[in-house]
Parts: sequence; C-alpha cells; structure tokens
Amino acid sequence: MITVIDGHNLIPKIPGLSLLQIDDENQLIDILREFSRLSRRKLEVYFDGAPIGYSGDRMDGMVRVVFVSEKTTADEEIINRIRRIGKRVKEFIVVSSDHHVQNQVRSLGAKTITSDQFVKELFSVLNANTNNSDEIKRERQLSDDEIQEWIHLFNSAPPEKYSDKD
Repeated sequence: MITVIDGHNLIPKIPGLSLLQIDDENQLIDILREFSRLSRRKLEVYFDGAPIGYSGDRMDGMVRVVFVSEKTTADEEIINRIRRIGKRVKEFIVVSSDHHVQNQVRSLGAKTITSDQFVKELFSVLNANTNNSDEIKRERQLSDDEIQEWIHLFNSAPPEKYSDKD
C-alpha cells in the first residue's frame, strides 16, 4: 500500500507544526520518514509553492518528497499521480481533507482518508514504538568480572606493531 499525502494539508493537523514555520516541510518529512520506517509503508508527500528551479522530487528513506512548482498545485499533482497509476490504483491511499481531491481520486478508484484520520494512525504507530524503545533501551548492567576485563583491556600496552617505538 502506498500513501499519497498533501503535505501542506497535513502540517496544521500535527501538534507542534505550523505552516508559519520556516522548516515545517522538513519537520513533517522527518516525522513521515520515522512513521514509514516503523510501519514499513511507502509514502509520497506533495508540497506546493516551490519556487521555480526548486521543484522536483527526491527520496528520503521510503518517503518520496515532491515539491510542486508554482505553475500548478499539490492537489493537481496528486490527482494526476492517481490518474497515471492505472490498474494499481487500489494500492493507493490519498491523505487529504480537501473534498475536491477526495472526490477526484475516489472516482479514479483510490481510497482516501482525512488528514485528521491519518494523524491518529501516525501517532498510534509512533507512540507504540516509543513505548517499545523505552523497554529496549534498558540495558543490562555489567558484572564486576566484565568491568575488570574491560579495565584490563584498556590498560594493557598496545602491540609492538602499533607502538611509537622505532
């Protein structure tokens, strides 16, 4: 399943992010990259308003990031992306709260969810991992014997091959 996201539609739905922030797109990309890694889902995120010469796409982990030129909109690019897919359209979910986008891509056969619904799923995955990583991070303590072994290892002289003596 590939999830196609209207980035500027999603940003205001995420606590701590705002369209007024200079690096709002990069912050969202970081969050989506982590979500993609944990959920093992491919994502595509579209941002409109890229200045001429800065449009294009790049991969960031399993996230395809598309900066749409000022000549068009992310909405139009998302609809065109779904239109070009063909038979695989059932494998795509579009995340947008824009009713026009939802109606267009649904008529082409793609599934849709709102940005609010996606944010719930996003934080469900991220929070579940936070709880798991807290448990994983609890490392076992070294025994006294292991500590002594490390001390001995670091205090021993380097082999002749690596010494400064010539």
